[in-house]
Amino acid sequence: MGGELKEKVAQGVAWSMAEKIGSMLLAMAVRLVILRLLTRDILGFMSIPSAVVTVLLVIVDSGFSQSLVRHKGPSQSDYKSVFLFNIAVSAVLYGVLVALAPLAARWYSMPEIARIAPVFFLLLPLNALCAVQNTIFIRQFRFALLSKVTFLSSLAGGLTAIALAMAGWGIWSLVAERVIAVGMRTALLWWLSDWRPCGKCGLKPLREMAPFGCSLMVTDLISNFYNKIPQFFLGKLYSPAVLGSFDQAVKLKDMPAATGIQAVQNVTFPALAKIRDDAPKFAEGYRQVVMVVSYVMFPIMLGMSAVARDMFAVLLGEEWMPTVPYFEAVCLAGLFSPIALTAYNVLKARCKGPLIVRLEVVKKIIMTAIFAVTIPHSVMAVVWGLVAIAFCEMAVNFLATMRFTSLTFRRFVRTLLPVALVSGTMYLLVRLTAAAIPGNDLVRLLAELATGVVSYLALSALFRLEAFREVTTIVRRQLKK
Repeated sequence: MGGELKEKVAQGVAWSMAEKIGSMLLAMAVRLVILRLLTRDILGFMSIPSAVVTVLLVIVDSGFSQSLVRHKGPSQSDYKSVFLFNIAVSAVLYGVLVALAPLAARWYSMPEIARIAPVFFLLLPLNALCAVQNTIFIRQFRFALLSKVTFLSSLAGGLTAIALAMAGWGIWSLVAERVIAVGMRTALLWWLSDWRPCGKCGLKPLREMAPFGCSLMVTDLISNFYNKIPQFFLGKLYSPAVLGSFDQAVKLKDMPAATGIQAVQNVTFPALAKIRDDAPKFAEGYRQVVMVVSYVMFPIMLGMSAVARDMFAVLLGEEWMPTVPYFEAVCLAGLFSPIALTAYNVLKARCKGPLIVRLEVVKKIIMTAIFAVTIPHSVMAVVWGLVAIAFCEMAVNFLATMRFTSLTFRRFVRTLLPVALVSGTMYLLVRLTAAAIPGNDLVRLLAELATGVVSYLALSALFRLEAFREVTTIVRRQLKK
């Protein structure tokens, strides 16, 4: 990447990572308190509405936010047209969901779904209200502002959830957490943004952005739906407690995984889009992002898998110990997902939308086959299926990017292999530490964490990993600023 753009990306990633890490730690603290206060059944009841919202938010946006980010110079008419479209779609979907909630409650034998639906599904229009403001700030690389807004919103929602859970509000504490966090984020973005929906609007801007936007919508819709297929089926086949264990294992894994993924993805897509016509810079920028993401995420995901049993015993207690095997295995999916999404960003920046859709069809055929085998078998089989799916998605996305960049397979492997070897060695040392220290769970957990951090940094410095040098350089620059 060019010097100025690389600096912007580094700053953006630093701010975005700071916000994501802060929000992750806050969310994890809230999650741990709530898991202590609520049962696995209640968390299972919540997983179905949450999965529905995750899928339908893609339809609300319809890929137009990404189209605006990619647009060289969106007009006031473009912004207003997208804004009104988002509001209209979210209002229709909200009405449909509230009307269908009683049917879903009977289907899953979960009456709680119908009770919370009118409040919880407000997440759709609330997200639609601030989508344009968020997009404008992304185009302006104002990630520091977005970081602060997200953190404050998460803090408000988290504190509310803890207070309500302690007061015995049960599932409503989870509903309040999501609605208040999104509502406050929307209010702050409106307050901080100068943009208002004024001027002309029409269908022409939407028609111009539709080919790319709709392709992304179809892709993301299929992707999000398939990611939630286990919840939809396990909710019918197994008890709410089993669904709650599975869902929380995935969510706890996703907290650090999503931190790295979203921080890099939010920054690198607009950055890579700017240099998509400069092939050498684009390929090197792609390689560096993969290298940094893997250096940060590999030890986190392997480390969490290594310390899972003691972490659950110390932080969550006996109620949640059945979740440990799911968590140990699903963390391995976090090794592949960040790289897969980085490659997906490359495809969004360089290729036409229809190709992305075709690739998604290939991946979904693979996922369908894996789910068809694993879902009827057992929950543990589904977990290992998620690991296999994450690997396949990474492989398909990377192979597709080879058509649009000069980054070769050999160079790709040489970039990842040193990080993978050091991370794997750290994992083994942590497991050996756990085996060598019997007795107190807290003492063993602290020893495992210390072993993991010290060994990873020491091995990185000893073998002079390029990723280690790059990350330390970025950290020093940001600390100076």
